[in-house]
Amino acid sequence: MSRFKVLRWLTRFAPSGVTITWRERLRSGGGALVGIALTGALAHRLPGGDPSIPFLLAPMGASAVLLFGVPASPLAQPWSIIGGNLVSATVGVTAAMWLHDPVPAAAVAVAVAIVAMFTLRCVHPPSGAVALTAVLGGPAVHALGYEFVFVPVALQSFLLLGGALVYHAATGHRYPHAARRPSVAGPAPAQAGFTRADLEAVLRDRDEMLDIDTDDLEAVLQDAEIRAYARSFGELTCADVMSANVVSIAPATTVGEARSLLKRHDVKALPVVDARRQVKGIVTRADLADDGRDRHPLRLMLHAISRLFRPHAESGQNVGTLMTTHVLTVADTTPIVELVRIFAGRGHHHVPVVDHEHRLAGIITQADLISGLYHQAKTSQQAPA
Repeated sequence: MSRFKVLRWLTRFAPSGVTITWRERLRSGGGALVGIALTGALAHRLPGGDPSIPFLLAPMGASAVLLFGVPASPLAQPWSIIGGNLVSATVGVTAAMWLHDPVPAAAVAVAVAIVAMFTLRCVHPPSGAVALTAVLGGPAVHALGYEFVFVPVALQSFLLLGGALVYHAATGHRYPHAARRPSVAGPAPAQAGFTRADLEAVLRDRDEMLDIDTDDLEAVLQDAEIRAYARSFGELTCADVMSANVVSIAPATTVGEARSLLKRHDVKALPVVDARRQVKGIVTRADLADDGRDRHPLRLMLHAISRLFRPHAESGQNVGTLMTTHVLTVADTTPIVELVRIFAGRGHHHVPVVDHEHRLAGIITQADLISGLYHQAKTSQQAPA
């Protein structure tokens, strides 16, 4: 019986399941491969380097886990890795100089490094190992003195961070994880929601550091509220709220013809379809603007210059040359809960709807979504209890 109780107690510490996909797991592993290889190769080939100094410090492996495995963590941001490593290296070197017994020196180095990182808001767990390396690295490290802070610590930290910046940008992943505000406000939750002040007050009351940025935590909770709100509309699908009589064009349609269609039907976007009515792109009023509105100043200037030399050429240009080809589409059977999240969190204004053969079936605008939610809410209220 006691053995059973012990096993049951141990199972309470089992970690929760990992929710990220295998694609993201492999992307993280590939990033660590690139980052460590790049850091080691460049540091190893540094002219005038001391061969007795390791071209890869062990803490860089731990930093790679954060930079590529959990890049959204506050502990993995550029200020954290650079500041944490430099501060901890400085503290470690100082402790090794002042305390000749390695055990007290190591303990003091890690303790002071933690306090310093909290004070400077650059907490980076692998930096604790950097402080230990400065104390226990041996004669070669001790001989460097404060030079250890710059080479190898600062050098390798910047190389690893540079590799992370390039890799995340190349793979389309957001890093650094700067504060992000939702561009479009979502619908109000079914019950009274929390405010940013409420969230900050709760975090202060907990008096411990959570490994998630406050902005990200707020966004996750807001997404959960939106999903809960949308779920109250049952099996409402995109087919129920879309505009079925959608005006579409072919890639060979001229800019002039597309402008006329936008004006005649008073719409803001035109899906571009092929002969089988499969969506190949989309053009909006901003794409076809000829009056300077919604245009970047540089694009506006180039547009004006081109019209001086080719006053009639643009109207005859095909929309296939300027349409947006990466178009988000949804199936007509998609639950409206997914649609709410798309409009609320991604800043979309119009989303083409396709059938089971991926042919254009309609289009959904923010007005369509609001109208569908309104009518469904009225129906739910009038339904007998």
